Amino acid sequence: MSSTPVAVVTGANKGIGFAIVQALCKQFTGDVYLTARDPDRGQAAVTKLQEEGLSLLFHQLDINDLQSIRTLRDFLKEKYGGLNVLVNNAGIAFKVADTTPFAVQAEVTLRTNFFATRDVCTELLPLIKPHGRVVNVSSIMSVRALARCSQDLQQKFRSDTITEEELVKLMTKFVEDTKNGVHEKEGWPNTAYGVSKIGVTVLSRIQARMLNEKRKADQILLNACCPGWVRTDMAGPNATKSPEEGAETPVYLALLSPDADGPHGQFVSEKKVQKW
Repeated sequence: MSSTPVAVVTGANKGIGFAIVQALCKQFTGDVYLTARDPDRGQAAVTKLQEEGLSLLFHQLDINDLQSIRTLRDFLKEKYGGLNVLVNNAGIAFKVADTTPFAVQAEVTLRTNFFATRDVCTELLPLIKPHGRVVNVSSIMSVRALARCSQDLQQKFRSDTITEEELVKLMTKFVEDTKNGVHEKEGWPNTAYGVSKIGVTVLSRIQARMLNEKRKADQILLNACCPGWVRTDMAGPNATKSPEEGAETPVYLALLSPDADGPHGQFVSEKKVQKW
């Protein structure tokens, strides 16, 4: 078993994920794994970075496939005995002009951005070693969507005692409400992406609380962050930041020094803790 520290970035063959891997290769002392759903695209991304003289490795990961997540889990456990840095970056967004019915957009978006990200955490968080770092890539859209929720929903999502089960129920209810055409009446905003990222931010707060309760001595730091509006396939060419600039906050959180005691359980943007 290797004692080398190891970092894993999900959804990393392009965009912000690719830029996060690129930065970690330069700053993280250990093995860096670029993961992608499509092995060909993943390998091509690895080759591109190797041509820049960077050292990294590839592992296939489709976050929508539980077996794929478990294969990665078993590999990390066997080869490294755990994991030091996990960046949950994989996610999707429908374009504004997309004509796919809203209920379908809601189901597909939440399946990947919330439920699949949660599956990755369920399988990989137990592997995080002492002083490990976990970064869940959320979005400022989570804050904006929260502000457009009913007072009742805002209260639930801001609660310091909400459980993972309660959060899952709420995310499931949103999808059901869109199918029944009642999501606005039930207090939800008209954004599937925004709601999916509310889920990611709140999940991060819950996970951090659980780490405090069960593994306080391990000093693991886990946060949600917004990379900003970044020029990617997802956000389009008019966005204000380059992928490299978008990677700055996630990489900052992934590389918090071993003696750092925060941020933890926070929503971070531009390297600063934001109010939730």
